[in-house]
Amino acid sequence: MRKRSEAILLLPLLPIFLVGMFPMLLIGMLGSAGLVIFGILLIRVALAGTMEAHGDFNQEIIAHGYASGPERAAQASDLQSATRMAVLLHAAGFAMVAAGIAGLFLVG
Repeated sequence: MRKRSEAILLLPLLPIFLVGMFPMLLIGMLGSAGLVIFGILLIRVALAGTMEAHGDFNQEIIAHGYASGPERAAQASDLQSATRMAVLLHAAGFAMVAAGIAGLFLVG
């Protein structure tokens, strides 16, 4: 009975394991080059997030005109939070690319 209850508890974690399995295999197979690839993908995600946030902000301005003070502050806050997150993703992506290039030249 105990084995069955443990399996039921671990079942919700299966999708997380399956999603995380591919990157780990890719890094294991490609080594430092895989790290560079993931860094580039992370930078692209950050760029897409930044562009989407700016697009949403511009659409609000174009479609509804200039909003009142509190609404404009909320829109600016949303834009700033998205940009802040994108900066962190950019930094992590550049760090992964730098670590991958260093691994290619120093180790390989």
